[in-house]
Amino acid sequence: MAFVDELEKQGHWLFRWRSYLPLIVVPILIWPLRSPEQLEHLAGDTVEDIYEVICFLIAIVGLGIRCFTVAFVPKGTSGRNTKRQKADRLNTTGIYSITRNPLYLGNFLIILGIVMFTQSLWATLTVVLIFWIYYERIIFAEEQFLKKKFQGAFLEWAQNTPIFFPKFNNYIPPDLPFSIKNVLKREYTGFFVIITAFTAIEFLEDFFDEGYFKIEAEWAIIFIFGLISYLLLRYLKRNTDILYEKGR
Repeated sequence: MAFVDELEKQGHWLFRWRSYLPLIVVPILIWPLRSPEQLEHLAGDTVEDIYEVICFLIAIVGLGIRCFTVAFVPKGTSGRNTKRQKADRLNTTGIYSITRNPLYLGNFLIILGIVMFTQSLWATLTVVLIFWIYYERIIFAEEQFLKKKFQGAFLEWAQNTPIFFPKFNNYIPPDLPFSIKNVLKREYTGFFVIITAFTAIEFLEDFFDEGYFKIEAEWAIIFIFGLISYLLLRYLKRNTDILYEKGR
């Protein structure tokens, strides 16, 4: 099998299981938590608190990019389909005019914020490397599919739009208006994953550092808010038409 065909085959496989494969980085996140919190011991609580806020904001920016992306896309694009590649049309406006893979850019920032929260340089570098190899193959497979389906239109878009890092002066206003319903319908899970990951890391850090289970009040409140939001939006999506919007 030619190398490009092997890359495409790997990309399709990773694409199919992309919702579950990131779980392999969980041990990488947990292992550095066995050591005492470095910033707290080296620089004090204030510096650590500022660092934690920065990590959380990085993840929220990543979620914001995902929300901004799905807020403008039509039905049949930028979805969570896993069995096969799917695209009813080629998105080239809005955030897709400044980067070809805004959802993966958002995922990268979410993952980066979470792994940085462990205060481990080696864990951060390892996860970034895994992310690079993982999404490189998925993007390759996706673009092979788009090139075959949309041909010249894809090639023209790809020539002018970066693969990953945005080129802001390329921005073209989106074709569709902003849809908060589309955001709530499609990104509530990502929000809950962020809340759960940060709460779990904070919980495990305190356990390994102090030797007993506890959870600080602010993290408990954040987690409960995230859980209630997740359950409510999941119910609305599955059992009502409140979040339904024609063509989205």
